[in-house]
Amino acid sequence: MIEIKGLKKIYKNVTVIDIEQLSISNNESFGLVGNNGAGKTTLFRMMLDLVKPTEGIVIIDGKNVQGSDEWKKQVGSFLDEGFLIPYLTPNEYFRFVGNLHGYSTADLKAFLEKFEVIFHGEINGQNKYIGDLSKGNLKKVGIAASFIGNPQIIMLDEPFENLDPTSQIRLKELLQAERKLRQVTYLISSHDLNHVTEICDRIVLLEKGKVIKDLRGSNTLAELESYFKG
Repeated sequence: MIEIKGLKKIYKNVTVIDIEQLSISNNESFGLVGNNGAGKTTLFRMMLDLVKPTEGIVIIDGKNVQGSDEWKKQVGSFLDEGFLIPYLTPNEYFRFVGNLHGYSTADLKAFLEKFEVIFHGEINGQNKYIGDLSKGNLKKVGIAASFIGNPQIIMLDEPFENLDPTSQIRLKELLQAERKLRQVTYLISSHDLNHVTEICDRIVLLEKGKVIKDLRGSNTLAELESYFKG
């Protein structure tokens, strides 16, 4: 369970996040949408304790994310390329993250095999530094690494951005398949309304830091399209 209570972030007298209460249940597939500047990335960063709130708290599995590290074992995330290590190759980076989670060489090999559907032979086994990869391939490395350790919560910011259409479709299918295999809670921020509504059972619409809509059900995509058309 993730709980947000009285969460605010104010930059230079401008309130960018203002959420009184928001709960995300275990095994829920939660999508976050909104126009640029809505506060989506700031909210995710606050949930990961990367940005300190002006007010309020975020609780993951009963632990306040501020001042506690226990919850981090349950969370895998990729928000941007700053999460990566540019002077390593993808395989070196995967080994580094895998070692943190006690993966053997065989464990890591088996893990990476299921991501080949989005790697397209351009990631695994290629002696190219992460810092030299394209935006799309950086995204693929970060997303794959976020799954290492089988975390209970996966948090992804704009996972479909910079991916070609084939990779977008295969990533969507991979995320759906992974959720069927095991219990996992997804938190996915995206501008792609079609993909996010196909993956997520619940969509929260954020505008100027506030929750405008909290949607579930088969009519979610139509409601979102109507809202954004104005």
